[in-house]
Amino acid sequence: MVLVWETSGRLLRLLSLLQSRREMSGTELAERLGVTTRTLRRDVDRLRGLGYPVEASPGVAGYRLGVGARLPPLLLDDDEAVAVALGLRTAANGTVAGIEETVVRALAKLEQLLPSRLRHRVNALGSVTVAMRGGPAVDPTVLITLAIACRDHHRLRFDYRAHDRTEGVRTVEPHRLVHSGRAWYLVAWDLDRDDWRTYRVDRITPRIPTGPRFTPRQLPEADIAAYTSRGITTRAYRYQARFTVHAPAEEVSTRFPPSIAYVEATGRGRCVLEVGSNSLDELILWVGQGGFDFVAHEPPELIDHLRTLSARFARAIEESNPTGRTGADR
Repeated sequence: MVLVWETSGRLLRLLSLLQSRREMSGTELAERLGVTTRTLRRDVDRLRGLGYPVEASPGVAGYRLGVGARLPPLLLDDDEAVAVALGLRTAANGTVAGIEETVVRALAKLEQLLPSRLRHRVNALGSVTVAMRGGPAVDPTVLITLAIACRDHHRLRFDYRAHDRTEGVRTVEPHRLVHSGRAWYLVAWDLDRDDWRTYRVDRITPRIPTGPRFTPRQLPEADIAAYTSRGITTRAYRYQARFTVHAPAEEVSTRFPPSIAYVEATGRGRCVLEVGSNSLDELILWVGQGGFDFVAHEPPELIDHLRTLSARFARAIEESNPTGRTGADR
């Protein structure tokens, strides 16, 4: 199965390379794909078998796509076809602005190619699904600009609107785009601050053209999704709190998704919860309403505030029942 997926992916890359230029030599194609020229010839034969008019250039060991031919779609099995259709439906209700109509057109074309049994399955989900849109929408042009700058290692200058609504210009080395499910984020090295920063994409207005190429740096963490989660939920706030929660990480994550808090399993039905806020009361309220037993570790101000609140609540109970007797004792 792994070999089949590798071959299919290589055929897609080969087709993309042939479409990107009028003509490419067999040697260059083989090098770009990381295969031998013998394997390349077999892949060319597979594309021809699928109906793609790959022609050998006369007199040189090169290849090109036939001019004026209508290329047939790559074949998809049932699960792949349904996965693509569902992915398009999800994208139509996603956080990228202005692509809804384009996605709907692509979905309509795909559904025309689906056999009736698959079309029925896809339409069943689409007819009863309602999307809840809560995240900020991003401009697809901005998203593509950032993605290309990350891929090609080009410096970026952009206008940025911070969380407190102050505006300024940033000069960065962009490395990764991260999607939390609600919002898009850019992880980049800020040249003026000489440190890693995380930026909300919907607050970015790139200045074109992009800057010179840079040598990629080692990422701040191997798990860039976890790094981003801590950046947007903890480090951006005045108080950064850490708790041990007496519940499995999977259960805690349903109450505190990665766009709200960072959750890490520690074993034995416990996990670490990291979350930030500009208010100690808000931190306590957030964790307390989760419904789990917990232990607060930091910051010291939070622990002191918890002691103050605990004493206040204890006095409230004593004053409401000064005799200490329960309802059953009266």
